[in-house]
Amino acid sequence: MKRIKSIYRFLVLTGCIVMTSCSNYLDIQPVGKVIPNTLEEYRALMTTAYSKDLLDRSVCDMRTKDITIKKDNIDQSDYGDIEKWINNSTSAREFGWLDYYENIYYANAIIDKQDEITEGSEQDINQLVGEAYLMRGYMHFLLVNFYGQPYTKEGAPKTKSIPLKLTLDLEEIPSRNTVEEVYTSILEDIESARNLITKKEWELGYNYRFNTLSVDAFEARVRLYKGEWQLAYAAAERVLKQKATLEDYNNPDAKANLYTSVESITAYERIYGPTNTLDASKATQSFVDMFSEGDLRPIRYFGEKDNEVDYYPIIKTSGSVDYKCSFRVGELYLNSAEAAARLGHLPEARNRLLQLMEKRYNPEKYELKKNEINNMEQEILISEILDERARELAFEGHRWFDLRRTTRPRIEKTLYSGQTIILEQNDERYTLRIPQSAIEANPNLSN
Repeated sequence: MKRIKSIYRFLVLTGCIVMTSCSNYLDIQPVGKVIPNTLEEYRALMTTAYSKDLLDRSVCDMRTKDITIKKDNIDQSDYGDIEKWINNSTSAREFGWLDYYENIYYANAIIDKQDEITEGSEQDINQLVGEAYLMRGYMHFLLVNFYGQPYTKEGAPKTKSIPLKLTLDLEEIPSRNTVEEVYTSILEDIESARNLITKKEWELGYNYRFNTLSVDAFEARVRLYKGEWQLAYAAAERVLKQKATLEDYNNPDAKANLYTSVESITAYERIYGPTNTLDASKATQSFVDMFSEGDLRPIRYFGEKDNEVDYYPIIKTSGSVDYKCSFRVGELYLNSAEAAARLGHLPEARNRLLQLMEKRYNPEKYELKKNEINNMEQEILISEILDERARELAFEGHRWFDLRRTTRPRIEKTLYSGQTIILEQNDERYTLRIPQSAIEANPNLSN
């Protein structure tokens, strides 16, 4: 709590930051304001949240079978225990906690003070407040999927997860809420955002900000994670009725996860940083083998194999801000397809899956895939959709969360040392432990 108080003092004493140019993505500079009053100053608070790098989902990729940590003493020291599913190792990089609650604090400041914001139109103030609601909901969503049990696991909704923080009370010592309570709050924030956000699309350079499509894209993801298939399908389809264009990978220059992509809905998060997580992470042979001949993605995802150490460098992202991506059209096709398949609506599921595949495979391979998929029954089709999620959304921060919310499979990995390690199905290590530093700051978190 001391750091939260110091953040507040910093904001009051030294002011905020503002966006200065849409030509240089996330180009920010300090200004000499004191206490936020105007729309511009409160927008600067929101920009502070948008500017924060949250890399924990890329670190969670290391816990899958798709990624291994390169043979480097520093990287092994920082990430080796994470790859081995050792929670709260004293030597490994600690997963984030306070960064998410800092963003929640900024969002709460805007929500709490919305009636005091000056020098802005009602529509622009409402837009900002709506973004704050969506930011608060999104931060809680990420936290509950790191530190709470998966909602779809039997009995999980009633288990304790993370504290909800919905006020500006700096003296409050929050306790952990249940998974169900957190998801209920997230959906309430989504509905609040829906009633306030009016901007359908931001111009390039500002498209890190949430818009009307972000609301439904986020809801589709939340409903999918809850196993509410009909609601997930409806939310995904609402987005696709307004924005359905896919990058065509038959065009050698196409890339879907760029902030400039026609698929971009919200270019907020930089999942992989330019150093550290990206440099330490290497794709495994077993993951590369998930891509068949005729799939146009591997050349965009993987560099040349290093035969000496048997790994592939990741080139799908460079870790730069050009690859900021939170919501994009390709995910919505997959959300719609999965939800429809689980409802038993197989023609709709096949249709959405094939529309994506047509843009990801060469024409000959696509025809083969189309024949296969049109003959798949429900369970095999669902499995194919999940495999396609793994391929399509690779290195965008979805894989670990997808494994958690679905089958929580047994994972067997062979490390560089030759050691074989195993994560059993439904292993408790599919849920991270709250960082020790957070528990020391708030003993209520240990209960």
